[in-house]
This record gives sequence, C-alpha cells and structure tokens, in this order.
Amino acid sequence: MNTIKYNKINLLIMLAIIIPLGFASKFYQGPGALWSNNYLGGILYVVFFILLAGLIFPSVSSIKICIWVVLATCILETIQLWHPPFLEFIRSYFIGRTLIGSGFDFWDFPHYIIGGIIGYSILKR
Repeated sequence: MNTIKYNKINLLIMLAIIIPLGFASKFYQGPGALWSNNYLGGILYVVFFILLAGLIFPSVSSIKICIWVVLATCILETIQLWHPPFLEFIRSYFIGRTLIGSGFDFWDFPHYIIGGIIGYSILKR
C-alpha cells in the first residue's frame, strides 16, 4: 500500500494560505465574483480538508484521503436539501454556513472533484 509521510511544515504553510483565501472567496466583488463566491470556495474547502487530513493522518495514502474528503463533502452538499431546525440554527451563523452550507447546488459537485484533484496533487508532491 502506498503511504506518504507528508511534510508537516509545508502543509501548515499551505493551510495558512488556503484559510484566508477560502474566506476571501466568499467576499470577493470583482470580475468573476459569482463563480468565486459560489464555487472557488468549494474547491478551496476540499483542498483545505485534504491537507488537514494529510497533516493529521500522515500514514494514510493520499488517494484514500482525497476520496474520503470528496465523498464527505458531497454528502454535506446533499444534506443541504434537508432543513431541520437544528441545522437551520447552525446555518444561521456565518461559520455554520461556511462549514455545512445552506443551499443545495448540483454544480458544486464538479468543483469538489476539482478540489480533490488539486488536493491529491499537493499531497503526492
């Protein structure tokens, strides 16, 4: 089984860059703002969790990490079709909307896959 020991310092640096970029993508107002606000954040979200998982689980293969993160993100997207009071309460806060989302969008799925491919390529390096 192919496992990789990730360089923790590089992962921490990349996480420190991706976190503000992800939040900035939600507030960007220039050209391409609609795509940035709705889809770039999804790509960065997946990359963030892949890098975080690589940091926490350095002996797990990068392909397994990427598959699990993309699947989990797709499940979270699907859960956005469900609106029970406890989820609506969580979604009423910015960080809740950022982490679990507030509305289902089929076009998020291709962007999650793109994020998975980017995250995989980062972990493989």
